[in-house]
Amino acid sequence: MIVVTGATGRLGRTIVEHLLTRLPAEHIGVSVRDPNKAADLEARGVRVRHGDFSDPSSLAHAFENAEQILLVSSNARAQGGDPLAQHRAAIDAACTAGVDRIVYTSQMAASPTSAFPPAVDHAATETMLQQSGLAWTALRHGFYASSALVFLGDSLETGLLETPADGKIAWTTHADLAEGAAIVLTDSGHFDGPTPPLTGAHALDFADLTSVASELLGRSVHRQVVPEGAFAAKLPARGAPSGAVNMLLGLYRASRAGEFAIVDPSLERMLGRPATTIRDLLAHHLQR
Repeated sequence: MIVVTGATGRLGRTIVEHLLTRLPAEHIGVSVRDPNKAADLEARGVRVRHGDFSDPSSLAHAFENAEQILLVSSNARAQGGDPLAQHRAAIDAACTAGVDRIVYTSQMAASPTSAFPPAVDHAATETMLQQSGLAWTALRHGFYASSALVFLGDSLETGLLETPADGKIAWTTHADLAEGAAIVLTDSGHFDGPTPPLTGAHALDFADLTSVASELLGRSVHRQVVPEGAFAAKLPARGAPSGAVNMLLGLYRASRAGEFAIVDPSLERMLGRPATTIRDLLAHHLQR
């Protein structure tokens, strides 16, 4: 059995949907904080059990009889939590449950010296996996393309995007990465340890993004570079917690350092097709 954690989130849910096209439902389980939100999966034959990284005792039941765990990384840091403690709890529970392999959703910039705080957490988690004694794969995802839509925000209406100086980012969609994860989970010969960067085919900075938006809208969206301090000062008023502010600033610093600029063909080779472009994603967003 393959058990997917966080299966009511965007990435986890899409991974389950792709697994359902490749495996019988009874070979798939999900570990979720609120089983009611996965009732439709249970109705389709997927095993649904309560499992919460913050409640390690719940994970033993959630992981029971699993051969593989798809460990969707925690976003606790953005809310001031400790993602590494949660990842440690999940890895320990997998070991106790006798799981053969963990597949972890890491990131292309994973490094203990990254300027992007989550990438440091990903590197630390990969070290935990290496020390666990289990077989493991770290899916080094390109930066989620949906984040670009969030960063563009109301600039699509106002015509002005204010950000700190940045660099190229290999934007990659959840849908493509989820399909790739399902391929890796159902083919144990795919990758041992960290994968190559799993990215889209193009890397764009925010000036490129506003140029694409301008073409699609038929009117100008201007990108203006602002100092980091001025940018950060506006974020709390928009509801961003302090952890998210530090993460955002780290994103711009890491992109300037080229941490997200690599474009690699590995994901497209796995999928057997071109990756979805940020232009296509933005066009779909604007049509809604």
